[in-house]
Amino acid sequence: MRLVLDTGACQGHGRCYSYSPDLFDADEEGHSVLLVSKVSPEQADSARLAVESCPEEAISLHE
Repeated sequence: MRLVLDTGACQGHGRCYSYSPDLFDADEEGHSVLLVSKVSPEQADSARLAVESCPEEAISLHE
């Protein structure tokens, strides 16, 4: 699976890096930064949680 972040859509709510710190971090302005783009099977649930929690729909997961 591949995780994609639309940095232009991210408003810095912080849910993704709060819920999925193994996949996301924050930049100096509080916007999300991807730590990985290829999601392992062990990270799949965390990735789905990040996708579902983003109010801006800035995160997508592609199989």
